[in-house]
Amino acid sequence: MYCVKKLQEDLYWVGASDRRLALFENIYPISRGVSYNAYVVLDEKTVLMDTVDHSVSTQFFENLEHVLNGRPLDYLVVNHMEPDHCATVEEVVRRYPGVTVVGNAKTIPMLRNFFTFDVDSRSLEVKEFDTLCTGKHTFTFVMATMVHWPEAMVTYDVTTKTLFSADAFGTFGALNGNIFADEVNFETEWLDDMRRYFTNIVGKYGTQVQALLKKAATIEIEMICPLHGPVWRKNIGWFIDKYQHWSRYQPEENAVMIAYGSVYGNTENAATILANELADRGIRNVVMYDVSVTHPSVIVAEAFRCSHLVFASTTYNANIFANMETVLTDLQHHNLQNRVVGIIQNGSWAPTSGQLMRECISSMKNMTILDAQVNILSSVKDAQRQQLEALADAIADSMPKPVVIDHSQQIEPNAMFKLSYGLFVLTTKDGDKDNGCIINTVTQLTDVKKRVTIAVNKANLSHDTILKTGVFNVSVLTQEAPFALFQRFGFHSGRDTDKFEGFACTERSENGLVYLNKYANSFLSCKVTETYDYDTHTLFVADVTEARVLNNEPSITYAYYFDNTKPKPQPADPEQKGYVCKICGYFYEGEDIPADFICPLCKHGVADFEKIG
Repeated sequence: MYCVKKLQEDLYWVGASDRRLALFENIYPISRGVSYNAYVVLDEKTVLMDTVDHSVSTQFFENLEHVLNGRPLDYLVVNHMEPDHCATVEEVVRRYPGVTVVGNAKTIPMLRNFFTFDVDSRSLEVKEFDTLCTGKHTFTFVMATMVHWPEAMVTYDVTTKTLFSADAFGTFGALNGNIFADEVNFETEWLDDMRRYFTNIVGKYGTQVQALLKKAATIEIEMICPLHGPVWRKNIGWFIDKYQHWSRYQPEENAVMIAYGSVYGNTENAATILANELADRGIRNVVMYDVSVTHPSVIVAEAFRCSHLVFASTTYNANIFANMETVLTDLQHHNLQNRVVGIIQNGSWAPTSGQLMRECISSMKNMTILDAQVNILSSVKDAQRQQLEALADAIADSMPKPVVIDHSQQIEPNAMFKLSYGLFVLTTKDGDKDNGCIINTVTQLTDVKKRVTIAVNKANLSHDTILKTGVFNVSVLTQEAPFALFQRFGFHSGRDTDKFEGFACTERSENGLVYLNKYANSFLSCKVTETYDYDTHTLFVADVTEARVLNNEPSITYAYYFDNTKPKPQPADPEQKGYVCKICGYFYEGEDIPADFICPLCKHGVADFEKIG
């Protein structure tokens, strides 16, 4: 029996999950199973995005047959040729002999390598940014070379702003009915598996992932459909920020991981003493792993997460303890870099593990190995206890220090950001022209007669329109509002841009003005009664003439926007010097920024820029 999920009006998930598989790629333990995702778009022409592994093929074909409902399959887009996604391609061709298989120049030869059907007669080769129109939908193909195979590509649906991301943005874990990431406790129950998936499957190819992320930054994404794990439609900025850290080999957290290899418990004892000393120095959330009982993939993932690593190994056969050697080799192979490392060696008569670990770690890029090495002869004595304390001091000293706040200014601009601002779309209308902008100052003034106040920058066209018409609407934005919405209404001027062009998420209230029926949980229609001039802004006092609750989604705050919605500033080149706007992320290149510089996107001044590089 079929088991499908409708994701959009004409987009369906037709994949399946495998909860019996013990080892992904016959290497990585997956206690929660794994999903194999495939998607169907029902347009004038039908499109299947990838297939699935043989293990779930029966379910997949029942799903595909149900969704097509007797229609032919016109296109099969092969984003990735790894067998867990392409194993059933040949069977699809047998069942739907009129299908055209879409792939790039590297995909086609791989199809010939894997399968026996006549590939050339039914394949369509696409290049970077080629398009395929299937009726209402237009698909653009973007090469994702070595993420993590050479033929990998992603497909972007221009119509719905959906990214079919192949193995990018995937995660271990079977789907349990809740197909969207916002329907599960992703950060507490899925993030570890997502990190372990990325670091072990894709981690070696950080440069290639960065190249893909730069391409993705140029398009508006409202949904990400990966080949493993949940589908993303909210908090996409938070999700992409994780990829930014991992692919740049930047620590995700300032934290310490201790990995130890111990035969009789003495090396473990040293690691435990060090962990206690670190805690005494105020270092929180120290994690410890026994390399003999923890799979290397877990330690690789944690090494990508943590800023500081400690490796403690007994000497075994005049070498590094075998399981520790496996871990260090794995870290080498996954291109780990930019970490601070401490070393603890043990050896009853001829300790060599410390020097060998140092040589292995030194072969990795930008690894800072602390001088305070701990040398144990069988078990910890007072002298080694002092060495452990010295290592704890060295780790604590190398941890980032709290930011020193400059109190020389009487008024510190950042103090205002601590206020509990919300974020709203203010909409106006002048004749036939609708306009809107982002504001963060909407306050209820009275309740018996519902009144509100809003403050609007005089530079905004909406300001002039309210002065002229005396009416406005406010849409209260929710946490699901994508960054693209803030770009649309906050980074452009209505004087030269139609902000509602191609934006269908609106209805009209009784006053004739538009309000947002998506990404908002309520709206207010207001009529101005008083105005007050405050230099750069006008304060409008208004009576509420209509108010409606649209849904129960939580409202977005300024803090949530900065922490989760707005992509973190990323200069094009780590060596590049300049200034990043803290409001919108605009990057100004140069050693010095003019005192009167105004951000061309969000119109904020230099006070809201921070120096990079």
